Amino acid sequence: MENQESKLPHKIRVLHLIKSLGRGGAEKLIPETALVHDQSRFEFYCLYFYHQENNIVEELENTGIKVHLIPSTNLGLYLQVSKVREFIRSNGIDIIHAHLPWAGILARAVGKNLPIPIVYTEHNTWERYNLITYWGNRLSFKKQDIAIAVSNEVALSMRLNSIWDPYQRGGRMKVKVIQNGVNTEVFKRVASSKYQVASTAQDGRREMEDGRSETKETSDQGSEISLKSALDSGQNKETELGDVFLRKKLGIPEGAPVIGKVAVFRSQKRLWLWVEVALEILKEYPETHFLLVGDGEWRDRIVQQIEASGKTGNFHLVGVQKKVIPYLSLMDIYLSTSEFEGLPIAMLEAMSCEVAVVATTAGGIAEVVQHGYQGYLTEIDRWPDLAGHCIDLIKNPELQQKMAKAARERVSEGFSMTRMVRELEETYYEVTSSQFDCRGISPTSR
Repeated sequence: MENQESKLPHKIRVLHLIKSLGRGGAEKLIPETALVHDQSRFEFYCLYFYHQENNIVEELENTGIKVHLIPSTNLGLYLQVSKVREFIRSNGIDIIHAHLPWAGILARAVGKNLPIPIVYTEHNTWERYNLITYWGNRLSFKKQDIAIAVSNEVALSMRLNSIWDPYQRGGRMKVKVIQNGVNTEVFKRVASSKYQVASTAQDGRREMEDGRSETKETSDQGSEISLKSALDSGQNKETELGDVFLRKKLGIPEGAPVIGKVAVFRSQKRLWLWVEVALEILKEYPETHFLLVGDGEWRDRIVQQIEASGKTGNFHLVGVQKKVIPYLSLMDIYLSTSEFEGLPIAMLEAMSCEVAVVATTAGGIAEVVQHGYQGYLTEIDRWPDLAGHCIDLIKNPELQQKMAKAARERVSEGFSMTRMVRELEETYYEVTSSQFDCRGISPTSR
């Protein structure tokens, strides 16, 4: 027994398999969960196949994940089976954890002749996939150990779309729901503002003491902020000054309501409707400003729509941001017009930063936001009602603040990263237990 145990690796090695490492919600979860995992028991690798700008490779590597690229297209992924299989063998991988359909299809092909557990996370309902993706996912779906759904709606979609496929008694595949989470210790509204002010004041103090300057020009924005006000503001003014700093950079007047969203600019988000809702709000509250963080294929159309409205001064498209907390902290309302979702990470992050939500009931949104408590919800096809809900919150700032506090409480209690990681680790132990039990060894003892 001692010889068998000594030959085992000390940690369970998990390979995250994903098509690309852009800044979508599914991709961002890989490094964020790694930070919370018990890294004395787990070691993480990541294979991806499509390289793009504004990726999160650096974030993964900073968490200790070993990242590797095997260049490929969607249809070329099947040609990478032997390379992935060899990577798994050479690195002693214990579990494949695939994300999104194309990586899931590949993982099942890799595992066909390789005795390794396969965990797959589904982030959307199946009805939203194109035919090739749908059938590739469906026909191979049972050839894995556990399929994780990020919401109850996604789990229902899995079950309904595979109901006609024959189940083998004692078959290996299970479906379980592990709802997405957010690190509430990181995503805090106050912490963001304190960081901005502390950095400004500290750097400014050094320069004043050296007699070089009484103003500090920021390195990336080129705007100036009064050091005297920063140094004299005191602890109780940190949040206010942080808001002033970012508002000045963006050209948003102090006290103006800010409605925002963080998203990849793709069709499911229906950002052209988001702009329509914003323009309706401006008819009653012309001082409102709208903040979009992100980028994507729909950007040009959105820009043209805003320019045609003549309200460009009220819209701020800031592109992809590695650090979104300052922008979330500026928002009063998080507005979502999505047609479909899994369980949007950006919305959870906004709620953790004390932002009330006004959204459609797409995907798992209604599993998180309780209508009238953390914000307001409307049916997907009744998106025009979103404008009225936003106006109600602008009219009643006390209600907006109450919902903002409730939003953070909701995430802290039910959608924390700690809870999500605990459930993931239980899943990893579950699928590896038979491997170690046959040797008389528990995974937790390694």
